[in-house]
Amino acid sequence: MSTRALEWDAAAYHRVGSPQEQWAAEIIARMGLTGDEFVLDAGCGSGRVTALLLESLPSGRVIGVDSSEAMIDGARRTLGADPRAAFVCQSLTELVLDEPVDAIFSCAVFHHIHDHQRLFERLHAALRTGGRLVAQCGGEGNIDAFRTLADEVAGRSPYAEYLAAMPAPWHYAGPKDTATRLASAGFASISCWLEDKPTVPADARTFTETVLLNYHSDWLRRAAPPEAADELGRAFIDEVLAEAGSPLTLDYVRLNIDATAA
Repeated sequence: MSTRALEWDAAAYHRVGSPQEQWAAEIIARMGLTGDEFVLDAGCGSGRVTALLLESLPSGRVIGVDSSEAMIDGARRTLGADPRAAFVCQSLTELVLDEPVDAIFSCAVFHHIHDHQRLFERLHAALRTGGRLVAQCGGEGNIDAFRTLADEVAGRSPYAEYLAAMPAPWHYAGPKDTATRLASAGFASISCWLEDKPTVPADARTFTETVLLNYHSDWLRRAAPPEAADELGRAFIDEVLAEAGSPLTLDYVRLNIDATAA
């Protein structure tokens, strides 16, 4: 869901997704579900959070959408044959559903999408009138210190030769611009706010490879000579982690979004 196609390591993401699961529980609590709704999990990932969402929908249904085939395959394995869950591989900016949903849930996804205006327009089109969008993603200022450090390492030899052309993989929006885009897309009763969520991942290396610098590693694998690509990717992660120190402490800033389809 970035400017460059990326295939995720769904199994690793599933293993290290505890922070996302904690944030998801808070989002679900905000939704106030009655248990019989039809809900879109926008960017369902490996299904770890979808399973949590289904716990609040004993008589409801979920459709999980993700642009990564590996994530969709992982989500299907996670949920097995649960008849309440269906999964579709599709970009959220091109989202088309067969029937409108009662609510949209999303956790840690929207910052991977650069065109938020298009995103909100497609989400609005997927909601029934009066349906709610309740989401959280990386917001303005998210992991600034870590990103600055990673950029410094990326500017060094031998990485700079290959990473200089890599576009910014994330879009960390602020609440004011987000509220304006939501209103333009047709939403009302809009509330957007930032929230600090400092996080220390349990498995710093896997979390860094899978969540924080997966775009960088992917770009190195594609841009560098095949015989050096894997080694360069590992060395880049090693150097960033060495600079970051232990324990790896991330200054997460989350953008919370609540809105209703008018």
